[in-house]
Amino acid sequence: MRTEVHVHLFYGADPRFYRKGDEIGCLYGYHHAESDAFSLSYSQDAQESRPMRLVRRALKAALGFDFIHTWRNRAAMLRADVIWTHTEQEWLAAALMLLLCGRKAGADAAPLLLAQSVWLLDKWPSYGIWRSWLYRKLMTRADRLTTLASENAALCRRYFGRDATPLLYGLNTRDFPVARPTQWQPHTPLRIAAIGNDRDRDWETLIRAFGNDQRYTVKLATRRRIPASLRASNVEIALFSGIKKQHELYDWADVIVVPLRPNSHASGITVMLEAAAVGKPMIVTNVGALEDYFPGDEAAYVPPFSPQALRDAADRFVAAPGEALRQAQAAAAGLLARELTTQHYAQQHVRITEEMLRERGRLAGAPARAPQQPQQAQQAQPSQHASAHESRGGL
Repeated sequence: MRTEVHVHLFYGADPRFYRKGDEIGCLYGYHHAESDAFSLSYSQDAQESRPMRLVRRALKAALGFDFIHTWRNRAAMLRADVIWTHTEQEWLAAALMLLLCGRKAGADAAPLLLAQSVWLLDKWPSYGIWRSWLYRKLMTRADRLTTLASENAALCRRYFGRDATPLLYGLNTRDFPVARPTQWQPHTPLRIAAIGNDRDRDWETLIRAFGNDQRYTVKLATRRRIPASLRASNVEIALFSGIKKQHELYDWADVIVVPLRPNSHASGITVMLEAAAVGKPMIVTNVGALEDYFPGDEAAYVPPFSPQALRDAADRFVAAPGEALRQAQAAAAGLLARELTTQHYAQQHVRITEEMLRERGRLAGAPARAPQQPQQAQQAQPSQHASAHESRGGL
């Protein structure tokens, strides 16, 4: 028998419509887990009127997760053996749905819930009493916690007293084939590209570092609003949306800069993966456990909120093109060596799911556990958790 996995994604990521015609499969690459042993289904976006859309979004804003979208997909989720989620916005909604439908954690017929958090730990100190209480209650329904950064995993233990398994996010190498660079020669002025929509991008420090300095030309691709006070004559701000436009931006650039505010969720990792794949040296703010993915010899890490450090790193590349090339080559090799791909990302989910099923005696070919007597339960060994470790708007 195949294990039935339901992948619950945000409204707008329905694989039937997301980048229709490109045949990329599921956003984030979960489709790579499909096999003779695993069958995957995905949340589907319902057609809705404008008033209904407003209601759904209003409830989402109030709760912090899209419960109406989840409720519409409850039949497929309840049929599944396991539910996978990509962020807390999905697993919080799934947990509430399961509880309302009487599928409590530990019940024999209840789907297992793999709960991955991205922004939750960064936001947690700002939540009020009501939201903190609700989310803690819903977390009791999560069978396994995962994160995309070791810092977030540590915060799960600190805030909730629960272990979380850090996973390594991956690159879609079909969109961005990995190419080891063979040369690097900067233009004059130096061409700097920065891209991203995550809330922790620090565009102010970027522009203060390079703005109105004729030694640099900057292209900044974001949907975020940039205040007029930060506008500079040598900084072009545009969207560059779509894979083709993104490649054009990367091809144009000499250096990719990822400026960040302090965070714990590996903000900027998608751009770092893409930069490594296209063979461009990177300057990155050293926050969010990004060294889980690329160690210090594969990116020029700088402290947060330091325009001078950004400029110095860029100037070092210009002064030593060979070092910039070596770093770009090391990042491309590291991406491949650590399998930072969507295929490996999906296989990490398969491994964790097999562990969860084995613990419950549900894995095909695994003997079911006999019910434990109270005195036996006290002697039972604890479950073993792995100790190893966007939409574009997410990372």
